[in-house]
Amino acid sequence: MIQPRTMLKVADNTGAKIVQCFRVLGGSRRRYAQIGDVIVGTIKKAEPRKEIKKHDVVRAVIIRQKRNLRRKDGTYIRFDDNTCVILEGKTNLPKGNRIFGPVAREIKEKGFEKIATLAEELV
Repeated sequence: MIQPRTMLKVADNTGAKIVQCFRVLGGSRRRYAQIGDVIVGTIKKAEPRKEIKKHDVVRAVIIRQKRNLRRKDGTYIRFDDNTCVILEGKTNLPKGNRIFGPVAREIKEKGFEKIATLAEELV
C-alpha cells in the first residue's frame, strides 16, 4: 500500500535514489497505490551530475511493494521493498534505459511493456 508521504526506492539508472509520493493518480479520492499504478512524487535523494536532480517532480510507476498482492490464481506475491521506475512525461515509457532487480508480472498486464522488457527478471 503506497500512499502520500511514502518513500520509495528507484530501480532505474536515471540518477534518482529516493522518491516521496505525494499523489496517487487514478481518481480524486484514491488513497492507495499498488503494483502497476502511477504516482506523482518528488526526488528526495539523487546522484550528482545525472539527468534527474533533487526536488524534481516526476511521475513513476510502482514495480515492487512490501504489501502482499493477490493474483488471479490465488497466489500472493510480496517483495522486500517499495520500488518505482520514473516515467518520461505523460507516456508509459521509462526515463532510464536499465531497470535493476525483479519486476512483478502485473506491470506488463497494466500496459508497461517497455519496462517489462528492460527488467532483469519478471516474477
